[in-house]
This record gives sequence, C-alpha cells and structure tokens, in this order.
Amino acid sequence: MRIELTSVFVDDQRAALRFYTEVLGFEKRQDVPIGTDAWLTVASPERPDGPELLLEPAGHPAVKPYRDALKADGIPLLQLAVDDLDAEHARLTALGVEFPTPPMDAGPVRVAVLDDGCGNLIQLVQAVGGAS
Repeated sequence: MRIELTSVFVDDQRAALRFYTEVLGFEKRQDVPIGTDAWLTVASPERPDGPELLLEPAGHPAVKPYRDALKADGIPLLQLAVDDLDAEHARLTALGVEFPTPPMDAGPVRVAVLDDGCGNLIQLVQAVGGAS
C-alpha cells in the first residue's frame, strides 16, 4: 500500500495552480476538465514518480466551516517537507508569501506555517538531527 494522491481544497483552482507551481515550485501533472472545474494535480519535480496533490474545488458546503475552524485554530491542512527551512522561508517571504508562524524548532523538526492564499495553512517541515 502507498500514497499516490492526496488533496487540498482550494477556493480557485487556477489561482491555486499558479501558487503551487510558480511560487512553491511544483509541476502540473494533470489538468482534465470536469464541468466548470478540473481534475488538477501537481507534484514535486524532485520525485517524478511520487504522489500527486489534487487541487480540489472547495465547493462542498462542509469545506468552508472545516477550513475556517482549522485556520482559526492555526492548524495546517497540509505538510510539505523541505531540506532547508530557513532558505525556503526567505525565498517565499521575498515572493510575498505570508507566514503566520515563522520558522521555529519543534523537537526533532523545524517548522513554519504559510498561508497559501487559497484558503489553507500549509506547514513546512525540515527534519533535523536524526529525524526522518
């Protein structure tokens, strides 16, 4: 068993695609029209055969209260691994990305939380020491 696909709800698929590709650096993998929306996925260029992230429309009525509650409590909806958190924070900050939680130590990892501008908090995680 393995993870091939996971999803993140987004308010605007095209805006999310721009953010996740042009800002975060993912590559578009699939873009299949489905009515007014699309089956739209991105993936890391570092892992060509790795899992894809579905940029899923946030239209279902349960999504808004769920995401609003998570955001109000500062809980990230997604975690992404980085090799150098401080460098990534500096790069993304220079591009105008907002970080409600700047880089900090959290036991065996360093973490920071960014706002993807698409309705979600995203946590960046860097393993330190013996963490994996």
